[in-house]
Amino acid sequence: MHVLTKVKQPFNFFTESVIDLDAVNFWLQKINPLWSSNKALGKIVQKDIAADDMVSVMIQINRNFKFGQAGQHHPVFVAVNGIRYERTYSLTRLNAQHVLLTVKKVNAGIVSTWFSEQAEVGQLVEFGLPYGEMTVPKTASPLVLLAAGSGITPMLSLIKEMSKTQQLKEQPVKLMYWVKNKSDAAFLARFENIASHYANFSFHVFYTQALPADARVNASHAALVTDLANSIVYACGPSGFTAAAEEHFAAAQNVQTEAFSMSALVNDDIGFVNVTLLQTNKVVSIPKGVPILAALEQQNIKPKHGCRMGICNKCACNKAEGATKNLVNGAQNTERGNLLKLCVSSAQTDLVIDL
Repeated sequence: MHVLTKVKQPFNFFTESVIDLDAVNFWLQKINPLWSSNKALGKIVQKDIAADDMVSVMIQINRNFKFGQAGQHHPVFVAVNGIRYERTYSLTRLNAQHVLLTVKKVNAGIVSTWFSEQAEVGQLVEFGLPYGEMTVPKTASPLVLLAAGSGITPMLSLIKEMSKTQQLKEQPVKLMYWVKNKSDAAFLARFENIASHYANFSFHVFYTQALPADARVNASHAALVTDLANSIVYACGPSGFTAAAEEHFAAAQNVQTEAFSMSALVNDDIGFVNVTLLQTNKVVSIPKGVPILAALEQQNIKPKHGCRMGICNKCACNKAEGATKNLVNGAQNTERGNLLKLCVSSAQTDLVIDL
């Protein structure tokens, strides 16, 4: 009886035979910056202006990169002034070796400012595993895409994938896109090109600070959808936008939203509450009305976190006691034993959390 053995490739044998992967990666990257035994790395190969304060960077990825589904998000890690930061962005797959990352610069945004002003061709970024539920629907129901600002990036990915697979020939897709001014609109030439090839695809851009100004998302926009009750609605943008989309498009067959930043809510929360951390039996005092994650970080407590948007669930922990408010939609949570997303929740009463 012959025994078959698997012959290891030299690269795999080398990486599996040593314990210090950081040392392995150091020497591999001396040969090629994208080589790594275990890290998903990308190299910026092109940088373009997509719109006002918005850049698109084409990134060459290595063999460890895991492509997500169209519409999903990737954790992106960059080093700015020697400090490692994690942010979450939606990527568009260009081909087997390249992805497109589009970033809108935000005030006081360390990572978005780095991409806009400092990132250069040849620099490296690192990626985490993709996540997110707003992917290409498996049914042929009409699809309505609502985007505000940089919320357009996952919509581009979805539309591109549906055109690639010819799903746009069979499934109606309507895109509504809100920006402040015409100079803020991104990817319009791409959408116009897709619309010229697919009769099922249509798009409309609303300019909320133009003269005359278009209205923000409201019931009149829902009325533009001829078969809303049988439609699937995806919305991506600031939390105020997604909350309004949920309200006005509630009659749809299914509504999914993703908020990438928290809009200012009316906040009359004042004072402080005590938070008991069960894993360390430590009690800290934090202010009401601010994200619990940020408040704990001010106390030099560093919970695990990721997107800071309430999507990835890396910061989620069990709430044993107390009341909280969701800062994205204002929902109250007073029940025990619920999962608490620290990045988008504020304390309303004293809390006991499994952290």
